[in-house]
Amino acid sequence: MDRETQSEAIHEAVEAMADRLAEEKEHLTDLDSAIGDADHGANMNRGFQAALERLEETDGDPAELVKTAGVALVSEVGGAAGPLYGGSLMKASQELEDGITAETTVAFAERYLETVEERGKASVGDKTMVDAITPAVHTYKKAVEVDDHDPLEALGKAVDAAERGVAFTTPIRAKKGRASYLGWRSVGHQDPGATSTLYLLEELLAVATEYLDGEVEVDAETEVDPEELEEPAVEEAAVDEENEEGA
Repeated sequence: MDRETQSEAIHEAVEAMADRLAEEKEHLTDLDSAIGDADHGANMNRGFQAALERLEETDGDPAELVKTAGVALVSEVGGAAGPLYGGSLMKASQELEDGITAETTVAFAERYLETVEERGKASVGDKTMVDAITPAVHTYKKAVEVDDHDPLEALGKAVDAAERGVAFTTPIRAKKGRASYLGWRSVGHQDPGATSTLYLLEELLAVATEYLDGEVEVDAETEVDPEELEEPAVEEAAVDEENEEGA
């Protein structure tokens, strides 16, 4: 795609995301009511409607448009979600200076994940949006760089990995955010941040499929299981414990 078409695709992707979040506002509110402060649905809807309005008034290259959307989210989304979703977009947009390619989208995804982790101080297993983003980004990177899949097919696998990540949040205890105050009572509830992240990825895939004129099967054969991502930390803890016992 040329730069003009890429920018058009970004406009359409943000519009699709805004529409989806408007449709899912009540569901996200219900999820957040169980373990949070019941504002995630309204905040995300307000933020993406604002991002859409900003983009309708903006012409620019892909990096500029993504940054503009991020600025709108930071301004309009309340609580911690604004900096996490919007601030991370602003930071990651720098990776799109050369346009949208397989290489730049991998770099964008990695920068986005790194920024979310830094700002939220969260990791896999904390019952946050990171549980959806991490397997999606790892799967996308592996599909492109190791398995030599085209970006559309890789994105389909990433969406499937994110969906599994969302499911992973239900049976675990929250360790970050307001949900962590509930302790073990947070078990059995799906994380709203991970859920909204999945919605955004699903809409991104739908628009990418349209613009890349292809059909993609959502099946993460290269999937990164969120549970597997925790194993190194568990193993390290076990080694530390053995060292302490031997001391």
